[in-house]
Amino acid sequence: MALKVLNTLKRFVATCLVALTCTQMSVAGVVVNDTLKSEVLQSDIPFCVYLPDGFNRNTEQTFPVLYLLHGLTDNERAWTDKGQMERVADELMRSGESRKMVIVMPCAGGQDIHKVWNGYFNMPGWNYEDFFFNELMPAVEKKYRARNTREWCAIAGLSMGGGGSVGYALRHPETFCACYAMSAWLGNNKQLQHAQQNSKSKFYYLQTAVDSLAATKVLTIATAEERKTISNVAWFIDCGDDDFLLDQSLEFYQTMRHLRLPAQLRVRDGNHNWEYWHNALRICLPFVSRNMGEKK
Repeated sequence: MALKVLNTLKRFVATCLVALTCTQMSVAGVVVNDTLKSEVLQSDIPFCVYLPDGFNRNTEQTFPVLYLLHGLTDNERAWTDKGQMERVADELMRSGESRKMVIVMPCAGGQDIHKVWNGYFNMPGWNYEDFFFNELMPAVEKKYRARNTREWCAIAGLSMGGGGSVGYALRHPETFCACYAMSAWLGNNKQLQHAQQNSKSKFYYLQTAVDSLAATKVLTIATAEERKTISNVAWFIDCGDDDFLLDQSLEFYQTMRHLRLPAQLRVRDGNHNWEYWHNALRICLPFVSRNMGEKK
């Protein structure tokens, strides 16, 4: 009799586990691959979009949007293939720690840094910033029902993408409610200065752009009115204690403090790698979620 009860209990537990697994699998987003024909860049630019659970059930519903930028030599698939973005987003949205949002991951790079354009800023022959704001964002808003108004639009990124997110939020603070920068490349660094110092190297132009648009420089020369607008962005600077770019994050944060601009800083155990950025994403999504929406 006891054995029969035990077997019945086992079957019941197994059924519950299957049901729970099926429920969790059903509450999941999907990543789609897309391409935008850019007149600015004279090229087809690929990008990935994470669409949250329920996106296709109500075609009238609009969603908050996070633009998530990759690092040097990577592409639009980096966050999904290496950072497990889809799984992290599903888990956090399922638990309620993150809002349901559209997450856009555009391509801004390639493996050969000297022959292939990398970077989010405008450079001779690569006006990526113009493409981002004038072509990509409007296309995403139209096709994926993204709310590109400041209250519902955030930006984040790692390394080169961390620097890109900071640069965009500094120079376009009216566009974003929050910026989350991971291991951000915010100015020239000796360990990155291996470009050939001539116009044949595309990396040379990237280094020049990063240096000329260094975050601390932008803050220092900003007017009082510009700083006031910058202060409306929720800032989160996240970098590992063994990251070779840590000093740049610390310098940017100290400059923000000196100018009395609110920002959060986290220096956690870790290095300049995907283990760190995967974990950072679990902090990033709840952070931008909390800072989205109309402020009372």
